[in-house]
Order: sequence, then C-alpha cells, then structure tokens
Amino acid sequence: MKLGINIDHIATLRNARKINEPDPLMALHILKEAGADQVTIHLREDRRHITDFDAKRICENSFLPVNMECSINPEIIDIICTLKPHRATLVPEKREEVTTEGGLDVIKFEKEIKNAIDKLHANDIEVSLFIDPDFEQIKKSAETGAEMIELHTGKYANMHLALNTNINHTPFNVFENMDRKTLKKELELELKLLKDATILGNELELEVAAGHGLNYQNVKPITDIKGIVELNIGHSIIANSVFLGLKQAIIQMRELINE
Repeated sequence: MKLGINIDHIATLRNARKINEPDPLMALHILKEAGADQVTIHLREDRRHITDFDAKRICENSFLPVNMECSINPEIIDIICTLKPHRATLVPEKREEVTTEGGLDVIKFEKEIKNAIDKLHANDIEVSLFIDPDFEQIKKSAETGAEMIELHTGKYANMHLALNTNINHTPFNVFENMDRKTLKKELELELKLLKDATILGNELELEVAAGHGLNYQNVKPITDIKGIVELNIGHSIIANSVFLGLKQAIIQMRELINE
C-alpha cells in the first residue's frame, strides 16, 4: 500500500508568522528517505497554506510523484495544467471550512468535473476524485474518465475518535452524544461501507485510495481493506513530527501500514 504525505501544514506553520520558515520544499528529501511514495499538496482557492510559489517549486523539484488536490474551479484547473503534477485529486472546497468536510458531489457537478478531467488529461495529468463511500457517487465517478477515486474516511475517523478518546468537543465530531454500544456498531458499519465501496470501485476498474483524518490510532483497519492501493495522510504525521521529527513520524506510519 502506497503512502502519500500531505505537507500542507508545514506551510500552515510558516504562514502563522508570515515568514519563510519552515519551507515545505525542504520536506521533500525527508519524505523520500523515510519511505513515502508521493507528496500531496492542496492548492486551495484561498491559498491558506500552500501558495502558487510553493506548488511550482515542489512540482519542479520533487523526487517523488506530486499529487495535487484542487477544486474544480476552471482557474485552478488551468494552474494545475501549467504545473503538471503527476496527479490532480479533485476535491470540494468551502471558504469557511477548517478542513475538507466531505466528498465531491460527482452527480451534481458531473459536467464541470468532466470538463476539468478533459483539460487535465490533455496535459498528461492523472485524475482522482475525492468522494464519500457512496455507491452512486462511485458509479458516476467511473463514467467521468478518472483513473482513481479517494474514499473520504473522515466519518470513520471521527467515530473512532469519539469511541476511543475523551475528546468530545471537536467541531468535526457529531458522534460524541451516542452511547458506546451504538457508536461501536456504527463504526463497524462505516468500516464495512468503506470495504464495500472499495470492492465496487475495483469492479468498475478504478484504483482506490483513502484518506482524511487517518492517524496512528485508526489507520490499521483501513490498511486491512484489500483493494485500497494508497493512503494520503497529512495532519497526524506533521503534528507528530513536532515531537519525533518528520523522518521518524513518517517511518512509524510506514511501519504501521506495512504490518
């Protein structure tokens, strides 16, 4: 199973002081040394972390394939076509959100998504669609021409957090008021949904990745799902790098995935 490291929050830390360090570019050789398979960055419309300058330097200098997350905004797609990363992962965006809150609605935005995919393919850029583990969304994704889907694991991650910690105040977690028995059952159902979604994606000849909210505590059940070929993990690894160093934080995640 491949591991993509999202380094957006290195830029978040830099931007907190509006200076030039830490520089996301400096992470690239560490990612390769530590066993990462790709670097993932999100060029948001509001540029809250990764900037155009960051994206350009990373695409030009990365030792690893670059997976660039982006919205379906035509102006953003044009930028991605100029930068020519290995892959573009199309995601939904809302200006007020703290982090991506759900999957792309491929059914609602089919025309816009197909237009974006046509542009990206014309520039030899592979395309993945970041979607919820919803069967109708997966079926529609297979009709767009995208090579891959990335299943949104945020609901699973939030359930796991509510069940296994005392944290009950996160704004992303709507499950803290469930009793433990109900929550455990719902977590098992969500995990089964991710498994079934992966099977369907594979049957429709889509590569299947997964990501969002994955960390050292909840990643193992996801790595056990046959058919998922790649995980994209960012916040947890960058957060742990504060204490462990980036290389060791990646190595520990790599070891968990390889078990």
